[in-house]
Amino acid sequence: MPRWIRNNALSIVMLGAFFVFLSLQSVFGWQTHNEELAEYGAQPISWLAYLGTGHFAESVFENWESEFLQMGGYVLLTAYLVQRGSAESKPEGQTDRPEDDERRAGPESPWPARVGGLPLMVYRNSLSLALLLIFAGSFVGHLLGGVAQYNEEQALQSGAAPISAWQFLGTSDFWFQSMQNWQSEFLAVGALILLSIVLRQHGSPESKPVTVEHAQTGA
Repeated sequence: MPRWIRNNALSIVMLGAFFVFLSLQSVFGWQTHNEELAEYGAQPISWLAYLGTGHFAESVFENWESEFLQMGGYVLLTAYLVQRGSAESKPEGQTDRPEDDERRAGPESPWPARVGGLPLMVYRNSLSLALLLIFAGSFVGHLLGGVAQYNEEQALQSGAAPISAWQFLGTSDFWFQSMQNWQSEFLAVGALILLSIVLRQHGSPESKPVTVEHAQTGA
């Protein structure tokens, strides 16, 4: 196996799975959408045309929104909160790690750590900022895709006039879609936090070592 593949195997597999499942979602979503159009006597659309519909955008961004909210919130909360015994928590009483002190920055350290000031302030929080910015973009994508799909459904069913994205933001339909995903994401993270106290997965950095007592916090 080439070294670059071995060194990046985890991200290659995860992104590869993402593209496979996104492609399958688009195919099955296209078929489902055409079935819905047929019920109202409308003409089916091509797969390429489907990729530009609200039906596809809504289904994609609705899920991205919840995933990145979960990850961004989790990264930020674990900087301040602890769970005794969990592999997902930093040890009780730990504040900054020695490596987080910019005075220890060396020639190979990232440049914001070397220059300090505003670049360092942003860099110190860049992971949670990036994840939450992707969440914000996905939220907007969900809103725009959702209102397009809502207006299409209303036109097919009753010929009702379209509504704006701002109006759709105030509907229970939009927030129902969001909440049903948000709750499941935080449940999954909470389960991982608590289960990692007493359960193990040999070789995984998300698990404490097999022989470590349950009360020990952090991997």
